Amino acid sequence: MADEMKNLGFARLDMSREERTGLPETIYCPGKTIEQLIGILRVFSEKGTAVLGTRCTSEQADAAKAAGLSVTYDALSRTLRLDGPAPAELPGSVAVCTGGTADIPVAEEAARTAEYFGAPVERFYDVGVAGLHRLIRCVDDIRRAHVVIAVAGMEGALGSVVAGLVKTPVIAVPTSVGYGASFNGLSPLLSMLNSCAEGLSVVNIDNGFGAAVQACRILNLIRNHHE
Repeated sequence: MADEMKNLGFARLDMSREERTGLPETIYCPGKTIEQLIGILRVFSEKGTAVLGTRCTSEQADAAKAAGLSVTYDALSRTLRLDGPAPAELPGSVAVCTGGTADIPVAEEAARTAEYFGAPVERFYDVGVAGLHRLIRCVDDIRRAHVVIAVAGMEGALGSVVAGLVKTPVIAVPTSVGYGASFNGLSPLLSMLNSCAEGLSVVNIDNGFGAAVQACRILNLIRNHHE
């Protein structure tokens, strides 16, 4: 397998990531100038490859559109998608849950990333432990998913509760939502890492993208098993 790379001077683009890892290319937009981002997107556009940009600003998205690139921007998740061939649908599904409405931006980053990778996604928002009956009412639907992503700030209890209710892998995402003592997400991060619910996996604070990648790698195992 050849590792194809395109050197732009300011970036070395991984042109064979999907062939190597099973998941298509993504771009982390912060820290890149508009000119750099457009240059990167143009290379993939000329190759006819879809690309997902994460943490993209509306200014960057508007500039990409003005440059004639065929892109779709979602302000809530801050994702920018360069149009291209749709990925092959992954087997199974992902359930994305949030503790509260304030966690939705991170959850949408996870959901839209998973959808970009070809995973069917079902959303269960505002089902946190402050009103546990909300989670109980939809737990049967959550159990039908092959992977669950639990996104929560404050004390970060949602991941532990969900992991105690389902048979499938649960990936917890701590968010920076909460009052002062949550320390911008450190408190839920530590709570999730110290969960007594066995087998709970945890990604970094606000890292909906990373949770989606892990979920889709799990679904890839299902596909590989059946091939």
